Amino acid sequence: MAEGSSSHYQVLRVSVTATDKEIKVAYRKAARKAHPDHGGEAEMFRRVTLAYETLIDPQRRAEYDRKYASGASSRSQPGPGDYTGTATPGPSATSNIRRRPQTQRNTAGDPPVYVPAFDDPLEVPLISAGEAAQQVHGLPRKRGIFGAEARIQREMRTVQLISRQVLTSIPAARLINGLRSPSDNNHIDHAVLSGYRLALVGSMLLPKGAYAWDGHSLRHGGRSVAPPQLAHIVRHMQDIFPELNVTGWVVLHSPDGNLHEPVIDQYGKGQSSHNAVEVVNGAGLARGLKQFLSSGPAPNTVVVPVLARLLRGMH
Repeated sequence: MAEGSSSHYQVLRVSVTATDKEIKVAYRKAARKAHPDHGGEAEMFRRVTLAYETLIDPQRRAEYDRKYASGASSRSQPGPGDYTGTATPGPSATSNIRRRPQTQRNTAGDPPVYVPAFDDPLEVPLISAGEAAQQVHGLPRKRGIFGAEARIQREMRTVQLISRQVLTSIPAARLINGLRSPSDNNHIDHAVLSGYRLALVGSMLLPKGAYAWDGHSLRHGGRSVAPPQLAHIVRHMQDIFPELNVTGWVVLHSPDGNLHEPVIDQYGKGQSSHNAVEVVNGAGLARGLKQFLSSGPAPNTVVVPVLARLLRGMH
């Protein structure tokens, strides 16, 4: 059977009687292998994701099995080299389809392409085209009794910084605020998704001065300052979304809003792990996020199933 007509079961290399657990295990293995960051192909990764989203949902799997039994299931599997998606939703969004050969490099400044396409008759949209087109979702949540005003202030600064410095440069980037952590009962202040890359962002409001960050501890004037604990959340999110490259960032805001303050001395970074949390000032966050998101595979892509899960808190 040709690769382009392979069934969902063949894509994940599981039997038609596979359990949910077997499907999840197979998906993690296939997603890592097919991920463009690991030498895989974007279209093969899309097929792996589509297969998982279909087979893990009982209703969609039952419908697919009926089509599979009748030999009509191969329609949803794109052939190698095809790239199908929709341009930015608007009055005529459902009639606009872009097809790009895989050899053409997509850049972060290109108009957003939605995967899967909203006008695919065989796809059940997980969110509306309007929701997917929004670049900013949610607002900082007022949580707790004490210190809420300070938290809202620094989080609003982060929202404004990312909106003005990052989202304007990367049309496909999506900022989601106020998520609940999948690791504990804490919150993820901000998440930025673009293509197959996801950045989790926390923030602090600190006095001006010189700080030192070695990848593990933040020091100022001979004392240690504890940044938000993002590393374990990054690892958990990487497990939840094996198809993505997930990183963590903590931005330090100065009282006067100067993006270049406080000054942070980065050292010992060679010892940090692949998913180490970066601690930066406002200017560093804008520069680092743009570089991280735009250098990924297909940075102009909005992966709709991932965005939908983020908007629902990942639970």
